[in-house]
Amino acid sequence: MKGRKVISWFSCQISPPQPDKALSELFQKLNTMKNLLIIGAGRSATVLITYILEQAALHNFFVTIADADIALAQKKVDGHPNGRAIWLDASKHNDRRDIIQRHDVVVSLLPPQMHLEVAQDCIVLGKHMVTASYVSKQVFRLGDEARQRALVFMNEIGLDPGIDHMSAMQRIHQIRAKGGKITAFYSYTGGLVAPESDDNPWHYKFSWNPRNVVLAGQGTAQFLENGKLKYIPYRRLFRQYNLVDIPGMGEWEVYANRDSMLYRDAYGLKNIKTLFRGTIRHKGFCDAWNALVRIGLTDATFPIVDSEKLTYHDLMEAFLGISQHTGSVKDRIAKVIEVEPDSEVMKNLEWLGLFSKRRIKVKDATPSLILENLLLEKWALQPKDKDMVIMQHVFEYEINKKKHKTTSTLVMKGNNGTDTAMSRLVGLPLGIFVKLLITGQVSPTGVNIPTMPEVYEPVMKELEDYGVKFVDIDV
Repeated sequence: MKGRKVISWFSCQISPPQPDKALSELFQKLNTMKNLLIIGAGRSATVLITYILEQAALHNFFVTIADADIALAQKKVDGHPNGRAIWLDASKHNDRRDIIQRHDVVVSLLPPQMHLEVAQDCIVLGKHMVTASYVSKQVFRLGDEARQRALVFMNEIGLDPGIDHMSAMQRIHQIRAKGGKITAFYSYTGGLVAPESDDNPWHYKFSWNPRNVVLAGQGTAQFLENGKLKYIPYRRLFRQYNLVDIPGMGEWEVYANRDSMLYRDAYGLKNIKTLFRGTIRHKGFCDAWNALVRIGLTDATFPIVDSEKLTYHDLMEAFLGISQHTGSVKDRIAKVIEVEPDSEVMKNLEWLGLFSKRRIKVKDATPSLILENLLLEKWALQPKDKDMVIMQHVFEYEINKKKHKTTSTLVMKGNNGTDTAMSRLVGLPLGIFVKLLITGQVSPTGVNIPTMPEVYEPVMKELEDYGVKFVDIDV
């Protein structure tokens, strides 16, 4: 393949014979400049790449964008003199190591399960690594070795996780500086559709990885409430939601997000009584999504044989299992999920087309993949649509035995279906940190998340230049 030749050629230790002027200039740049590798050029990479190429020109470093879709990578580079695009199948061990070896800092935008392999390569090759993804236990265990080698492995520096950590820690430290003792902390985030582009009964459209949306919440959510540990298994997650008020935006649903307890020590909140992290959705979403969970459509554990020959109606009938009721498939599904046939939940399911006679056309797919493909069609963000991100922190604390409460809220809308708030809020903090790292302004060695002032202060300060500003209400 043409792309594979590019990788092999650049991995050589000597230049090819009689290079032309352009290639000679490129080699000279690679030999005299610091080099940054970004693996992945997908949906969440656009803003990051645009920002980092601008900074590369200002700070004299070079950027390589590697992706299995070379045309996509080339489009993102767009001929920038401080960037190049290469083909890379990141699952190919030798090819991946070959290109990592040629760079100083690696940004991994790969699926979460692939970060460990990149991290292990970076340990062996002595390279810094940055990612917006959650830290896995396996990557966390590399912390001592990374510190010994003076390597920076910064994780969770996107939106959520990322801006949530940094904005929360900024205020936690401010409260402590005033002598405050924090007794409760709530943090909510939602990637949503802006009201002016909200034109479907689910009040939702995709602005980030659809796969992650479909599989969100699987496992058991954990949090702390009034000094007691609380657990919500997946089968009950979308039934046990809270309503929260977002200033100027009204009431929204919030369901528990993953394991909140992971952040008790990370935030220095060892003695806190209540700690809860949640995901924001429009009112009505959780009940409708709970129906999909109860039916079995979010299950990713088994393939449905010959699924491409089935209609969605056939699939719903199959999920009824042993027939215990008579009537239409729609009526029987309503009984299974314990709602009325004319309820808003059933209207949402019908709007998706789950009772239609359309063929699924996805071969031997899992239920979750079938659902994902259907939602990609129904929840697509159109070119003129605007997405919206809401993030809110609530801090309850005491100073001299007097109770206080601070609510800190960020609301940002995208400009269109490409320039989204989600892509900005994931890409910008990642890009800003990478710039600080590659220019020698920060160097938190080991495996970290961005909870230290040396990281969050400069990142949050620059984010304000891009309109990322929290509004605080004190009570």
